[in-house]
Amino acid sequence: MKVFKAILSIAVTLLLISALEFKWGSLPPIAPLINPNTGFWQNAESKYIDHQKTLKLDGIKGKVTVQYDENMVPHIFAENEHDLYFAQGYITATDRLWQMDIQTRQAAGRLSEVIGPKTLEIDRYHRRTGMVYAAEQSLKLVMQDPRSRDMVLAYTEGVNAYIHQLWKRDYPLEFKLLDYQPEEWKPINCLLLLKLMTETLAGHTDAAAMTNVLKKYGLAVVKDLYPDYPFREKPIIPEGTPWNFKPLQQPRPSTSYLAQTGQDGKYVPKPEGIGSNNWAVAGSKTASGYPILANDPHLDITLPSIWYQLQLSAPGVNVNGVSIPGSPCVIIGYNNKVSWGVTNVGADVLDFYKIDFKDATRNQYRYGDGWRTTTKRVETIGVRGQHAIIDTVVYTHQGPIVYNDATERPAMYADIPVNCAMRWIAYEPSVDILCFYQLNRAQNYDDYRKALTNWSAPGQNFIFADADKDIAITVNGRFPLKYKDQGKFILNGADPGDDWQGWIPFEQNPTAKNPVQGYLTSANQSSTDQTYPYYLNWSFAPYERGKRINDRLTAMTHATIDSMRILQTDTYSISAQNTLPAMIGYLNTNNLNATEQHALDTLKKWNKHYDASSVAATIMAAWWQDFYTKIWDDNFDLKKKVLFPPNRDRTVELLLKDPTSHWFDDIRTRQKETCADLVNASFRDVVKGLVKQLGPQSDKWQWGHVNPAQINHLTRQAGLGTDIFYAGGMGSAVNALNDGHGPSWRMVVQTGPQMQGYGIYPGGESGNPGSFHYTDMVPYWQKGQLKPLLFMQSADEKSDRIKKTLTISSK
Repeated sequence: MKVFKAILSIAVTLLLISALEFKWGSLPPIAPLINPNTGFWQNAESKYIDHQKTLKLDGIKGKVTVQYDENMVPHIFAENEHDLYFAQGYITATDRLWQMDIQTRQAAGRLSEVIGPKTLEIDRYHRRTGMVYAAEQSLKLVMQDPRSRDMVLAYTEGVNAYIHQLWKRDYPLEFKLLDYQPEEWKPINCLLLLKLMTETLAGHTDAAAMTNVLKKYGLAVVKDLYPDYPFREKPIIPEGTPWNFKPLQQPRPSTSYLAQTGQDGKYVPKPEGIGSNNWAVAGSKTASGYPILANDPHLDITLPSIWYQLQLSAPGVNVNGVSIPGSPCVIIGYNNKVSWGVTNVGADVLDFYKIDFKDATRNQYRYGDGWRTTTKRVETIGVRGQHAIIDTVVYTHQGPIVYNDATERPAMYADIPVNCAMRWIAYEPSVDILCFYQLNRAQNYDDYRKALTNWSAPGQNFIFADADKDIAITVNGRFPLKYKDQGKFILNGADPGDDWQGWIPFEQNPTAKNPVQGYLTSANQSSTDQTYPYYLNWSFAPYERGKRINDRLTAMTHATIDSMRILQTDTYSISAQNTLPAMIGYLNTNNLNATEQHALDTLKKWNKHYDASSVAATIMAAWWQDFYTKIWDDNFDLKKKVLFPPNRDRTVELLLKDPTSHWFDDIRTRQKETCADLVNASFRDVVKGLVKQLGPQSDKWQWGHVNPAQINHLTRQAGLGTDIFYAGGMGSAVNALNDGHGPSWRMVVQTGPQMQGYGIYPGGESGNPGSFHYTDMVPYWQKGQLKPLLFMQSADEKSDRIKKTLTISSK
């Protein structure tokens, strides 16, 4: 019996050990993960800093010195360009290798290789939208220019030098959690990351849902509810700016314009606030007499951060700012002469074309008076634990067919119309990375303009300020030459008149320099006034953020860095300023109960700031959303999202100018409602709903409590993000913190004889959750503070902020 028990005990132990060695579902193998020699214990970092360290690497041609400051921001000094970008790749990989790997996999449609079938539809989407194809096209061009080629190859060598020296114990934690190992970096990966940014900022269209609106209501309603220009606007290029060029002949609408009426796509709303702010203030309005530049790109706020802060210095270049992990150069920053930043343009550079195939083989499609032959790209999607999926994507001359029919389209991509070819700016060969190579070295306005000629996508508003006291902004990118509203609806793939008809010349992209008003700004609003001769898009971001920035800068004199910091964290709501007085004016105060009267009194005392402690902000946000829903839900069925609903600008115009409009009538009731009826009904419903959810009005109604913020890990794995915190801001405020999106990097640069930058992002340099530098910048960001950016002029410069020196040389 004892022998049997011993044998059973040994068998159970062996079985348990064996079980712990294998991956079960989404769980990692437990034994390797907790192994003290190779598991997650090895990712815990000590507070001890090795102040002097030397490293010998194959591939380095000279000597590289990396000085690390108190936040472990690397300041890289190299004797030549090859070593500079080699070191950038190596150093970035030491901190962000897993982030680089997983985002590249996302772009390439390779997540399922390491995660399994959970991410299959994401992979299939990226294969079918041609992300790898797009990167391949750009890589060809990158490799033709010796500057971009050598830079990308050196960066790739540096990343691989780090990967090749790793032992299993050294793998970043996420590799261990997901149970896979890093693979060699490839030059195309650098391009894939830029294409991923293009998808984020220029990979969306509402054409399918707008086509549904056109079918249901007709062109007259479309023109009324979806005008091509907002009823009030403060465009990026100041109104009245002359266009000193002879424009190209404008294309005429095709013969089949407005002909595509199939209902096969939905409206997928984007979180408001994704886009960014930037501005440059002339020396005439600053305390120093030199321009100040500010930029805060609004993107996903994650751990690790989208950005990686660093300084790059070699003969001919000394630049400071932030980079995209996985791609060389500084993307937003400054050097000893110039500074620059970016916001998203929102140009219409993605269109869908309805395709008429000759037969089920999809080998030919109608075009003009004949038939064209398709090409087919076979995509093999690896799936962990399963056989690979073979997917054939059909390409027309416009682009790939994303989904052949509705049965293969998942709900998460319901806005993608079926049987349509996707024409996208990302497919155009480009060498965008050369733009930043040149901006990093720019010395003046002319250099800035020359650098921008290499930028294709996503379209960006490049703000500029320099030590020569010039300020400028350019609505920049490669923009297709289109007829007015081309792409507002699904287009006819058989009509050559619906093709893009060429390109707007770079020199005719909207631009402004040193305006009389003394500042230039952008917040994703309309690029120009209506005199600009080309069509860029019919819909841009709402004007409120831009309006607030312009109002504050107009009033400013003797502006300082702190003036810019305060403006970047401004929570004032122009939307509330526009709508609250009118909505209160419509309220029937004689019928309010005590709870409703209390809420109204709170609103009347409100300063219209969406501060974390504001109760009025919570009431106003809920009131407006309920009011908006009551207006449009009966006609547009907002829950089904088949139709594109009218935007806030048009809704505000109805509120202020046309309170008896038939759109206020709820067609589901017998009586005829007016604006006043909906305002009163929504106020009562909102107050009642807040009481039901949160109890009587109290601190629980504060904006920060109702909309708590958190910075999540890229995997959204619990425990790897920050704690929940309370923060002010909202999508239409300058501080556009909204549902996991917001200021991903705040930067202010004081130009002058000595350029000085200030910046912060919500994260840390390290991507390792076990590092003290994983979230060490978050508290500064939460408080709205900026840190002076250390900008060294040589590797030997003394600074008490330097905590560590790494010297790299060849073996």
